[in-house]
Amino acid sequence: MDYELIIVRYGEIGVKSPKVRRRFENKLISNIKSKLKCEIKINQGRIFLYPENFDDAIESLNKIMGVVSFSPAVSTETDFESIEETLSKYTDNLLSEGLFSSEKSFAVRCRRVGTHEFSSQKMAGFCGSVIVKKTGAPVNLSKPNFEFFIEVREDKTYIFHEKIQGLGGLPVGTQGKVIALVSGGIDSPVAAFLMMKRGCELIILNFNNYPYTGGSNEKVLKIVEKLNEYSPSKLKFYEGNYGEFLKNCIENANPRLTCVLCKSGMYKIAEKLAKEEDALAIVDGSSLGQVASQTLPNLLATRYITQMPVLSPLIGLDKVEIENMGKKIGTFDISILPAPGCTAVPKYPETNADLEKVLEVLEKINFDSETEKVFSSFKTK
Repeated sequence: MDYELIIVRYGEIGVKSPKVRRRFENKLISNIKSKLKCEIKINQGRIFLYPENFDDAIESLNKIMGVVSFSPAVSTETDFESIEETLSKYTDNLLSEGLFSSEKSFAVRCRRVGTHEFSSQKMAGFCGSVIVKKTGAPVNLSKPNFEFFIEVREDKTYIFHEKIQGLGGLPVGTQGKVIALVSGGIDSPVAAFLMMKRGCELIILNFNNYPYTGGSNEKVLKIVEKLNEYSPSKLKFYEGNYGEFLKNCIENANPRLTCVLCKSGMYKIAEKLAKEEDALAIVDGSSLGQVASQTLPNLLATRYITQMPVLSPLIGLDKVEIENMGKKIGTFDISILPAPGCTAVPKYPETNADLEKVLEVLEKINFDSETEKVFSSFKTK
């Protein structure tokens, strides 16, 4: 099929106030341009792309936040003669490519914007008669095997047959920066992705627990590379050396509290980075009750000393739901690659931490100075 353009649709952007809508539209257009070479026009809630390479454009649009759906299309003048000629040619191409046949029932869905001498119903009937004359295919308006879409917008008419589902959400960069705690596990990459889908710009933070883990961050680098496919610009990535902090926790506190102290430290250090990067929140992959540090008492204890919001978009999801999301976005297969577990995890971790006792322990282990040491070890990737 020789397409001329791609019609891009957005969703909730359209219900914003005019000023906010324009800002979000401009950001979405900017994000699209960062991923593909094309001419872009916008008109009354539709973005029209004229890409150099249609296959590349379709692949890119599948990974751009804020795009609800899109359709490769052809265009013509808004008059019956031009529409008949273009629709006949379009139908011929569908027939030759085996996408449509005279055995398939069809319907024509027409949408109009502007003032015309005909109704949407009349245009749909006209286009249906063109297709019947060309193919002899039966019309079925309720449950067709195939749908033709006619979009009349003032003096231009667009013809297409596909509405490809996009990611939806909001354009990345419209909701400010967040520090995303990302490990090599299944949950945190999905949480980071979901915050991008809500318009956040990610700054990735990973903690290297060597010698309590293998020390290699290869899985994390691959996960960040995958998340980069959904970001309009390369994600900033920080790594901190966390082994000494864990050693201090193990040697100077009740071993059962190691996971609680570990997570407390991560939040506190992420908060330091957020202030430096002008980020507004911290994101993690917590799912309520999934592991010891994610019970309600432990969530309170680990986050109590952090003044910045900690967002956990997976908090109400179970493991199967999270895994399915990971498979859909391409991080799951990376997350399940073999890697040694963390040997700092105690045999019987605390699941019901007492906040007052945790605060006492934090003071005992020189929490502020120890987290500052980790922060000073940060390296950008």
